Amino acid sequence: MLQARRRRLRRLAVAQAPAPWLTPGKQHLASCILSSFDKAFGRPLLAGGLNTHAPQELFGADTVVLAHDGGTDPTLIYANAAALQLWERPWAEMIGMPSRLTAEPQERAGRARMLATALQQHASEGYTGVRISKSGRRFQIHNARLWTLWGPGDQPCGQAAAFSSWWWL
Repeated sequence: MLQARRRRLRRLAVAQAPAPWLTPGKQHLASCILSSFDKAFGRPLLAGGLNTHAPQELFGADTVVLAHDGGTDPTLIYANAAALQLWERPWAEMIGMPSRLTAEPQERAGRARMLATALQQHASEGYTGVRISKSGRRFQIHNARLWTLWGPGDQPCGQAAAFSSWWWL
């Protein structure tokens, strides 16, 4: 299973040259995701912490990681390989998509409440909800962590989510 996942990640990376998650802007965003997680939860998201290889490590992590901007109808600004695979979308299709579309219409109100709570508290753990892939496959996420992204001047600039536990419905 792990070997097949690695092969899929390599194919995904080759198909999208140059790697859009390694542009200077996305490298900065990856650092922001990681430092904001550490600030929110008092521990690093990645075992290696924030280092020069962190953007690549975040993209290749087994943990699903997504981030959206702080707009009124937030759009996705980051998705690692695990998220792209789970939602069955390439980077170019996932990034810029309204984040509400990661969930079915009947799940969006609960998702919005969870995001509002996480925004007020700047961090939240233990979220469980149903999501849907591009092909219509439904899956349950379990124990998701959500946190505020902090930009220049310590201003909130979006939110991120991470989870390692999910299953197909």
